[in-house]
Amino acid sequence: MFKSLNELLGAYQKRDPAARSKLEIFLLYQGVHAVIDHRIANFFYRHKMKFIARVVSQWSRFWTGIEIHPGATIGKRLVIDHGMGIVIGETAEIGDDCLLYHGVTLGGTGKDQGKRHPTIGNNVLVSTGAKVLGPFKVGDNARIAANAVVLSEVPANATAVGIPAQIVRIAGRNTHYADDVDQTSINNPTLEKLAALASRVEELEQKLQEKEI
Repeated sequence: MFKSLNELLGAYQKRDPAARSKLEIFLLYQGVHAVIDHRIANFFYRHKMKFIARVVSQWSRFWTGIEIHPGATIGKRLVIDHGMGIVIGETAEIGDDCLLYHGVTLGGTGKDQGKRHPTIGNNVLVSTGAKVLGPFKVGDNARIAANAVVLSEVPANATAVGIPAQIVRIAGRNTHYADDVDQTSINNPTLEKLAALASRVEELEQKLQEKEI
């Protein structure tokens, strides 16, 4: 248990430049508290004490602003940065070494039964305000941009951008999109297509004017 906690605190130190010490992280970071509370709630959930599990999870939600259903499966070293407004559904699964920013939802669409929430692979980054909705997989090392709405599978090593999200990069290969997800410097493929269409219309209008002259 202590080894797991030490790894978790180390992950925060590695990913958060504002983190000064493990003691500070342990005492003051609500993401750490939410994950620890979830481990407790999940224990009760797996042992069929679901009412107690929900009591623990709701208490944690009250204090941290992070709602994790006790049935969710969470891997090692999950870092929740800021965390306020995060919602993780009952059948969601999160792999190791993932990073979630505030406002993220790992939820369902309301159309599915049984497995209703996404499966997040290892080393996945889900940026601020992103919504991942449905029982599909987000592959290892994937990146989901800020405010994206993801409704279908994201391949490993891919970047998903927009509403609804589109895949703009796979395995680091791209032509004109940002190399890394930094939550702001990401081109929206829909806007780029609209800009290209507007440019083409302007070009055609110019040619028509020349012919009329």
